[in-house]
Amino acid sequence: MHSSLDSVFFQTYISNRCFNSVRAMVNKTTTQDKILDAAEQLFASTGFADTSLRQITSMAQVNLAAVNYHFGSKKELIQSVLQRYLSVLMPRLDQEFSQLLASQKQNDLTAVLSVFIKPLLELNKVQHHGTRMFLQLLGRGYTDVQGHLRWFFNHHYGRTLDKFVLLVQQACPDLPASEIFWRLHFSLGTVVFTMASNQALQEIAAADFNENVEIEGVIHRLIPYLAAGIASPLTLTSQTH
Repeated sequence: MHSSLDSVFFQTYISNRCFNSVRAMVNKTTTQDKILDAAEQLFASTGFADTSLRQITSMAQVNLAAVNYHFGSKKELIQSVLQRYLSVLMPRLDQEFSQLLASQKQNDLTAVLSVFIKPLLELNKVQHHGTRMFLQLLGRGYTDVQGHLRWFFNHHYGRTLDKFVLLVQQACPDLPASEIFWRLHFSLGTVVFTMASNQALQEIAAADFNENVEIEGVIHRLIPYLAAGIASPLTLTSQTH
């Protein structure tokens, strides 16, 4: 009889331990997601530098200790917010870049830039309006001068970025490396501004031109514009400076 009771108590004890462990894991995930969601919204709207941890904890309805426990610091939180998107985007881009390089031919710049379209649109599966949100966050990383993000990108995705630059160099063999550097950053600024004002642009297109343009349509319009700007011939001014 005692043996049967002991068995029942033991099974109950184990079941409770398992339940508590699962519940703790769920709560942990929920807390992390709440912090990431709040941080993402505030970083995108206010900027990395002007967003305090107190604002994040207030929106996420968690205490400061939870942020420190899950992320360690504000810099690591910023990196984690971006990593939710980068972990989806960068492996796909790396695969596409490798395929283009393996073709061993000079790829058209429009074709190289078009590689970004599908992977960027897939970010909408990560978060609602994920494509626009990610590009806004990326822009904040430049305007807020977050030096640690440069290290983060180079450390985790340096090889992928090098493949992209190599493809651009192959498509624009007459441009020196320094000129490609400037043109890629000008292009990034164009993309960030367009995505940040995407809602307003869609409303203007609908009101003034009776055009219903979704985010995919905006990106498709942007690609040839960027390709033309990056590949444009060197002017005498740019050559002498």
